[in-house]
Amino acid sequence: MKRAFAMLVIPVAGFTLAACGGTNDGSDSMSGHAMSTTSAPAPSAAGQHNDQDIKFAQGMIPHHQQAIQMAELASSRASMSEVEQLATAIKASQGPEIQQMTGWLNSWNATVPSPDMHVGHDMGDGMMSVQDMEKLEKLSGSRFDKAFLTMMIEHHQGAITMAKTEQAGGMSSAAKSLADAIVTSQSTEITTMRALLKKM
Repeated sequence: MKRAFAMLVIPVAGFTLAACGGTNDGSDSMSGHAMSTTSAPAPSAAGQHNDQDIKFAQGMIPHHQQAIQMAELASSRASMSEVEQLATAIKASQGPEIQQMTGWLNSWNATVPSPDMHVGHDMGDGMMSVQDMEKLEKLSGSRFDKAFLTMMIEHHQGAITMAKTEQAGGMSSAAKSLADAIVTSQSTEITTMRALLKKM
């Protein structure tokens, strides 16, 4: 499926909960959902870097932005408290990570991607298309929950693939540390979301 999106950057509050990028595992009332306190390095800690580090940050920023857009919909459309909790955690962690990666790109004199940077391109990174997002916006209740979880699993899988590429080819210790955290936490969240889908 062709993956793209068009959206506005959605500001998020600086919660202490973490989801897709947290570095310390824990659990909340959701079945196995990882909660953690973000302890990512400051932008100045990015240090030496290579083209892969730049590509990672430039790809993950819009990826996170779309995840936040999807999570914002849950506050008024989800029927399961577990889905609302997951969405809150996603917004809490990914907003600060966007700021972190933006700081890296600025320090590396690299282009910071705009929200519509990948529109019309098949990125193969789990991004939802414009049509997917429009469909999700029209749903509510249990239908929204099922679509949200299904889409977010695919979204997470794409992020994990991107993070593993960074683990293998990146140079920046800070960027590779974030990639490690993404693989760990999003893998845990995929397990949680699959469990929630089985309950429906």
